[in-house]
Amino acid sequence: MNIGVIGGGAWGSALAQSMASDGSAVTLWAREADVVAAINAQRQNPMFLPGIALNPHIRATDSLADLAGAPFLLAVAPAQFLGQLLGKLPEKNIPLILCSKGMEQGSGRLMCDVARDCGWTGTIAVLSGPSFAHEVAAGLPAAVTLAADTMAAAEALAALVARPALRPYASDDVIGAEIGGVIKNILAIACGVVEGAKLGQSARSALIARGFAEMTRYALARGARAETMTGLSGLGDLVLTCSSKSSRNFSLGFGLGEGALASDLLSNRSSVAEGAFSAPVLAADAAARGVDMPICCAVADLLAGRSDASAIIHALMRRPLTREALV
Repeated sequence: MNIGVIGGGAWGSALAQSMASDGSAVTLWAREADVVAAINAQRQNPMFLPGIALNPHIRATDSLADLAGAPFLLAVAPAQFLGQLLGKLPEKNIPLILCSKGMEQGSGRLMCDVARDCGWTGTIAVLSGPSFAHEVAAGLPAAVTLAADTMAAAEALAALVARPALRPYASDDVIGAEIGGVIKNILAIACGVVEGAKLGQSARSALIARGFAEMTRYALARGARAETMTGLSGLGDLVLTCSSKSSRNFSLGFGLGEGALASDLLSNRSSVAEGAFSAPVLAADAAARGVDMPICCAVADLLAGRSDASAIIHALMRRPLTREALV
């Protein structure tokens, strides 16, 4: 079995490492020629996953044609480029497991919609949950949600993806799994701002709780189930991403909280903080649906330069008092 992975960043490399841990052959597509060369010659990805010795069963390539014949694909390319890549793939009738988390700028589409609009005819699934790339690549234990349109499809794919250190839980709530992955990145930026501005752990905990309320409101408005949001792809991923500088989104927010400009921070990054792209798209969609999401909208304003961190914190703390509720 030669598993295909699209995306040679940290998460793509980590998932390739996990898939190869049982001796499976893995073909990893990467855009960067330096990444392909380093993986094949040195068993390393120093650009995105430094310090990890990669499994010899992983072969890197810069040709999407080399993914032909894979029994399933893990799509781990940045959300804003996923549609372009899927459109170029030679086969679209095999299972596709989407591991990118975001909403497409311009269209507002979730990744499952992107795949369908590209003409994908095979099963489309979503893998999401609390998992840092460097930990998964090192073989540390992680549990994730694997969601597909039917439970039978989700369970079949979970059996293919499961490894001794990677435990997938099956779900048939695809949109819930996707939304959790989108919103947790935006809220991680907000928590990074709190940390960078030295506002304390009490403030960060409150932000996670109220951010979870926003996540749940929006998810329910899109037809997701509340229990999905309390699971690994919702609350589980939210807590992890909002708690560590290992999160690219958290570290971006940390810089903003220290007073740096979003434009400067984003231009100096080799990896993608998906929340920065998804925040304005989500804010616009939430407004159109009448869903109140003050924290996510504040992050969008901060990233766009319409306000600074101190003004946003001031405004959030002085919103009208209300009853505590998730919806």
